[in-house]
Amino acid sequence: MANYLVSQLDQIPPQPCPCGVTRRAFAGVAENVASLHLVEIREDSQVHYHKRMTEIYLVLEGDGEMELDGVRIPVKPMTAIYIKPGCRHRAIGKLRIINIPIPAFDESDEWFD
Repeated sequence: MANYLVSQLDQIPPQPCPCGVTRRAFAGVAENVASLHLVEIREDSQVHYHKRMTEIYLVLEGDGEMELDGVRIPVKPMTAIYIKPGCRHRAIGKLRIINIPIPAFDESDEWFD
């Protein structure tokens, strides 16, 4: 097996997520230490949190806000956000982001109040 993985994000079928629609690369493989998601946030997303996962968001397009533990932070292209486990969060507005979950995304670690 190769020591690398390659993914073509525009060829991954989009799927719904609490933030809108996502294309997930490198998710679903237990030994992967991270995954990478291209997320289209089309409307106000649902507040959620993760017990194990850290997430890094990078805003590519759009203007809006991130709600982080109840505090709203304005965001625009090239804003980066580091979200620790337990932080209740959601994106507000129409945004296109890259999300890097560490460890790799696991649906069982997505929690709602």
